[in-house]
Amino acid sequence: MQSAVLLLHSWLRWVALVSVVGVTLAALRNQVSGDRSVADRWGMVAMMVLDLQMLLGLLLYLALSPITTGALQNMSGAMQNAQVRFWVVEHPAPMFLAVILAHAGRVLARKAPTPAAKRTRLLICFGLATALILLAMPWPGTPNERPLFRV
Repeated sequence: MQSAVLLLHSWLRWVALVSVVGVTLAALRNQVSGDRSVADRWGMVAMMVLDLQMLLGLLLYLALSPITTGALQNMSGAMQNAQVRFWVVEHPAPMFLAVILAHAGRVLARKAPTPAAKRTRLLICFGLATALILLAMPWPGTPNERPLFRV
């Protein structure tokens, strides 16, 4: 079960990243006016994928991953090990913040009084969410590297 969830979580990260970047690019290109704008459609996809990604991550974190379940039993020991600390704190915390920023950005943009305000809110929130996602991913060449595409 853990390997299937991890595989899905690993592949879904690319869909999440593309959708968040899609919202940011649509805002940069000023494709934000109207109820069915390009940014709104990308935003809906981003919300669905980010929520699913967070759910899978929580399932791994709380139940399936031997790294985090062991670390949760001894947090002081986990904080002293850089690799374990990454999976217990340094990966999930920025990802949670990215999901929160994306949700807040979408709500704020939908309530914006003008297209310019909507564009600004999308750019700030989804731009920051994109940066956090990129920073918290376990890229190859980093101490906690994972393959780009699991098989």
